Amino acid sequence: MKVSKSFEVFAKEAPEVQAAWMETVQKLDAASKLDKKTEELAYIAVMAAVRLESGIPFHVKMAKSNGATRNEIISAILVGLPAVGNIVTTSLPAAIEAYDED
Repeated sequence: MKVSKSFEVFAKEAPEVQAAWMETVQKLDAASKLDKKTEELAYIAVMAAVRLESGIPFHVKMAKSNGATRNEIISAILVGLPAVGNIVTTSLPAAIEAYDED
């Protein structure tokens, strides 16, 4: 799966730091007690809440590959409405476009 442009630049320009980061990410993933679909949906919700829209397409595709439906993706993004407001809606176009790709 294709990663965001910012993550591509991170990997190219700081490969040692990116490798250390990915090692940490993999260890955190292994320690999680959530199933992969739930973990991706939760991650999408957090990304929408903190406005990390560049990673939304990658994680939507990961969630979809783990069985998430289009409506679950939308709900994951909108779950943050009460806490952070309608800023989460800015992630919807990228999420829907990524989900609807082949």
